Amino acid sequence: MQRLATRDPDFEARFAALVADTREPDRGVSGQVAAILERVRREGFAAVADLTQKFDRVDVTADSVEVRAPERAAAIARVPAETRAALELAASRIRAFHQAQRPADGEQLDATGVRAGWRWTAVERAGLYVPGGRAAYPSSVLMNAIPAQVAGVDELVMVTPTPDGRLNPLVMLAAELAGVSRVFRLGGAQAVAALAYGVAPLPRCDVIVGPGNAWVAEAKRQLYGTVGIDMVAGPSEILVIADASARADWIAADLLSQAEHDPVAQSILLTDSPTLADAVAAEVERLLPTLATEPVARDSWEAHGAILLVEDLLAEAPALANALAAEHVELVVADPAPLFRAIRHAGSIFIGAHTPEPIGDYVGGPNHVLPTGRRARFSGGLGVHHFMKRTTFLEAGAAGFSALAEATATLADAEGLAAHALAVRIRRTP
Repeated sequence: MQRLATRDPDFEARFAALVADTREPDRGVSGQVAAILERVRREGFAAVADLTQKFDRVDVTADSVEVRAPERAAAIARVPAETRAALELAASRIRAFHQAQRPADGEQLDATGVRAGWRWTAVERAGLYVPGGRAAYPSSVLMNAIPAQVAGVDELVMVTPTPDGRLNPLVMLAAELAGVSRVFRLGGAQAVAALAYGVAPLPRCDVIVGPGNAWVAEAKRQLYGTVGIDMVAGPSEILVIADASARADWIAADLLSQAEHDPVAQSILLTDSPTLADAVAAEVERLLPTLATEPVARDSWEAHGAILLVEDLLAEAPALANALAAEHVELVVADPAPLFRAIRHAGSIFIGAHTPEPIGDYVGGPNHVLPTGRRARFSGGLGVHHFMKRTTFLEAGAAGFSALAEATATLADAEGLAAHALAVRIRRTP
């Protein structure tokens, strides 16, 4: 873990290096992924089955690859009642938040009589990738599938690896609650390719969403254009901005909540209190041995964690936070409103000491699929709009055409596009 202070003479250089370290997946996998995609495109399901046996140690056929309804139901029946109730609460809150997010159609009629507008329509089929390696994340099923369901997607298809044949009951329950139509026991870049190309029995999807490892992320990146994607996601990030009013043990726990995701996750504390900075560093060391995830969290904290000390929190923190453009930003300060107004680059902002980031991960309502790697500078989290398309329309009528025809033809002539001009002038010829 590194410590930086804005008063240090080398702060700017060290902070620039921190911002530049996005911990992105190794692009060395690019060639391997390209070979997998090409093999699936050429060989179809035979390649998918062979790669699944190789990487997940599961033999699948075109008949056995789909998880049928009875098997899904049997898995769901093993979920404890308390856990089911928690997932149902999460699903209801996520659904309510995203229903309010649906975009509205619109149109206008101008003085020339031209009618113009836009309408939103959902894609027909969406694919959902659910990891099955380091951990199972039923919350990610809800976060990825429910916006698609709210958007009005006709069919939602899920792929999830089942190493050694193990099916996760919580993932199956989340799929049921989120309206997933079909589930396939596949993972890796080959599963993404099967959804993008439509390798029978998997249907071709219009959009593919969901987190995954470096191979999955790279497959989505390479297939963008063949299929729509949510985003290219990297390791998790959290920036906690705290003042002297914050409890050190709470802040330490919040930092570790992201560090435990991945050895290359990043947890940063930004504070104007040297006392809090020292106390949080000590609390992290005290709490780490209590975690079952200590090895991962410790690797992350020691390699990528940071504490930034500033002189004036309100004056200095917004610019630093905007440069970091973190996936998650917590404001654990006595008066968070001014900072909230000043921060413009963040995946999601968690306001106040009683809003730890895990509330947002599970039951808060807003989506937890968020931009990483400083991409919050130009993009936002997953939402209903990722599964919808805006189609514009235009209706001129005779009067509107007369008002616009001459300017249209003039501009077509200026661009040297004779047929464009002809398409207008031919309508003015008796």
